[in-house]
Amino acid sequence: MRDFTFQALPTRVILGSGTIERLPDEIRRMGLSRVLVLSTPQQAGEAERLAASFGPLAAGTFSGATMHTPVAVTEAALAVVREMRADGVVSVGGGSTTGLGKAIAVNTDLPQIVVPTTYAGSEMTDILGETRDGVKTTRRSPAIQPETVIYDIDLTLGLPVGMSATSGLNAIAHAVEALYAEDGSPLVSLMAEAGIAAFAKALPVIVAEPRNGEARADALYGSWLCGTCLGMVSMALHHKLCHTLGGTFDMPHAETHSIVLPHATAYNAPAVPEAMARIAKALSAPDAAQGLYDLAGRIGAPRALKDIGMPESGIDRAADLAVANPYRNPRPVEREAVRRLIARAWAGEPPTA
Repeated sequence: MRDFTFQALPTRVILGSGTIERLPDEIRRMGLSRVLVLSTPQQAGEAERLAASFGPLAAGTFSGATMHTPVAVTEAALAVVREMRADGVVSVGGGSTTGLGKAIAVNTDLPQIVVPTTYAGSEMTDILGETRDGVKTTRRSPAIQPETVIYDIDLTLGLPVGMSATSGLNAIAHAVEALYAEDGSPLVSLMAEAGIAAFAKALPVIVAEPRNGEARADALYGSWLCGTCLGMVSMALHHKLCHTLGGTFDMPHAETHSIVLPHATAYNAPAVPEAMARIAKALSAPDAAQGLYDLAGRIGAPRALKDIGMPESGIDRAADLAVANPYRNPRPVEREAVRRLIARAWAGEPPTA
């Protein structure tokens, strides 16, 4: 067994059916009395209903969260925090809302409660990715880590099938890279493999039966496991590519992850055969990268960057940015090899090393 260091993260997790009803008690337990409820514009109605449900504990709502956490949106939200004298934030939704809550927290040290309604997994991390002038950067800090996460299975029953598929693949990406992370550990690897397996089991059922409660529970369990992996170790080439593509071309976050994942996995496969074997086992597939590509096809997720708005003319620019200040990666990050990876992902071709 190789040497390792393990650092647990302090987030309190509540998972079950109907757990949203415990939110007011959780607010009080944390000593808060004026929380600001955050959401995207599409979920503004849900945020307002939730804020109304806990009455005087709510300072109000801010429904401007958007993809890739633009700094300008964070600044607007911070102005509302100050105006309403909020003493905490409740983030309701997916990765966009969670990102905004984290950005507020790191600028104010206010505590956070996250109520995920997708499988993004970022609620379990101390990582913030934010965009300024079209460039997305990430940072880590204990102040970014949410204090409490409330997973309510019932809130995911209406999650559209397409979003369920791409959000799940996004979460799987965290576990895939955790299995070959330089700072990984045996416990993280166990969680990563179990998280991939939970999604591999749940996602095809969700596509066929969107309101299947058992499958939705499996997916939330997988989301928690995969998100925890993301928070405990450093990520590699896959996440660097997705941050580059998303920030540069303003492409949807989860869809970008679902498309790039098989190709980044194939790129690293020769360097980490043990990790590939564990991924393949979790997927019940003979090959890790092809298994991920086939899973995406089976659940109807997009498999070509050209289909979600990336121009072919952007391939070279993306390759240049991806090799600038690269994340640690098990296989050397070489510009021409990365360009070939991006080109295959752009065209939607099967993955290859």
